[in-house]
Amino acid sequence: MSNTHHAAAALPAEPERATLEGRNKILGFWLFLGAECVLFGTLFATFVALRNQVPEGPTASELFNLSTVALSTFILLTSSLTSVMATMAMHRHKVKPMLGWLVITVLLGLAFLGLEIYEFNEYVMEGHTFTSSAFATSFYTLVGFHGSHVAFGVLWITTLILQTLKKGLTVVTAPKFYVAGLYWHFIDVVWVFIFTVVYLMGKVG
Repeated sequence: MSNTHHAAAALPAEPERATLEGRNKILGFWLFLGAECVLFGTLFATFVALRNQVPEGPTASELFNLSTVALSTFILLTSSLTSVMATMAMHRHKVKPMLGWLVITVLLGLAFLGLEIYEFNEYVMEGHTFTSSAFATSFYTLVGFHGSHVAFGVLWITTLILQTLKKGLTVVTAPKFYVAGLYWHFIDVVWVFIFTVVYLMGKVG
């Protein structure tokens, strides 16, 4: 562990940008997020166009429980804060606190996914299945696609934590944590739009 500490202490202030490869990874990831914005934008547009197409089954105002969704939103936004704390710890070369904040981020992500699975199960029991209406199909596609991004983020950060426990924090691994943090913030921002467009608009009609 002492070797890891000395290696971390030798890192520059922003280790994710210390090498050309690291800077290129960050730039490439911003381009990737741009493509993701286009994809999510398409799903949002489809949902808005189909959200009132409910020939049978419950409507959004009858279906959604905002208290559960608000709790999910609080959990995911809190995980964004813990991700920021992890990045700040990385810049201070504090590996243990960084990993601790990332573990909390993963646990919050898992809690969010658990609530989403519970929510979907409740909807299915009320007759809101994937094929029950155009609204249901567009809803599950958009919200489920976001959920799959959260699951991928949880797996990605977990893998980075295990890698750092073995190899320590270096100018090679630091950019991976940074872009994982960008990814996590991105899916948090997307959820804010989902909460507004899907759930709040669904409740007010």
